[in-house]
Amino acid sequence: MSYFVSNKWLLQRMQQEEEQQGRLVIVDARYDLMDADAGELAYREGHIPGAHYASLSHHLSSGKRPDGVGGRHPLPSPESVAAFFASIGIRPGATVVAYDDQGGAMASRLRWLLQWIGFEGEAYVLEGGYKGWVEAQLPISVNIPQRLEDAILPVKLQHNMVVAQEQVKQAIAEGGTIIIDSRDGARYRGELEPIDRAAGHIPTAINHFWQEGKNADGTWKSAEQQAERFAGIDKNASIIVYCGSGVTATPNVFALQEAGYRNVRLYAGSWSEWSANPDNPVATGEE
Repeated sequence: MSYFVSNKWLLQRMQQEEEQQGRLVIVDARYDLMDADAGELAYREGHIPGAHYASLSHHLSSGKRPDGVGGRHPLPSPESVAAFFASIGIRPGATVVAYDDQGGAMASRLRWLLQWIGFEGEAYVLEGGYKGWVEAQLPISVNIPQRLEDAILPVKLQHNMVVAQEQVKQAIAEGGTIIIDSRDGARYRGELEPIDRAAGHIPTAINHFWQEGKNADGTWKSAEQQAERFAGIDKNASIIVYCGSGVTATPNVFALQEAGYRNVRLYAGSWSEWSANPDNPVATGEE
């Protein structure tokens, strides 16, 4: 399955929607990490026609725990996120297109969650996000579609997509697993840490900044280019991907999959959970 779709593709699907009988669901996932309400306010000021809003903190995560378990954006329960998806019209066989203005990170989290709960349909991220849509002078709307009551989306949880903290520790102890840190190089090396308790990275992890999966113009790199990014990693390797809080790692998960890697799992708690535990080892510099 392709990762991204273009503005042209989405516009054509929107025009065909009457024939599709409600199978297209568009989701606005814009979110500001410094202001949890900014994304929804921006959505209300204008969005792609027909789009529902999904908040990272309210819909795509559960509440942050004071002990740091689960990280800064813990995974929601499968049942709660499935109920939310059902309420905005996602049902088996639907086509979902998510977008944001954060380079695709929030939209990728939404797509990953759909796969995690076993969604039987198609899910894509819009190339260029909302900014690209506006710059192309395509239609926008302030109308907010109604939510559905008592709608149900079946859950067929894909347990093999995610690992917990103890599984990461076990992977380090046993060796053989490739651990990829998706944050920028300075945070990985421990030169700075603006958010979490400690600076550095999980021992043995290598750094592949998620933004390097895009071209200079912001478009997503091809499968061949993604394979070049991860050259040297065996296609059959067991891979664990993490970031700060399990969000920006998801574009790297999909980049690896597009490059032909199949044994790729997300450490959802990521560095925010790992560093919250003072007993966990911390590495700095380059591996």
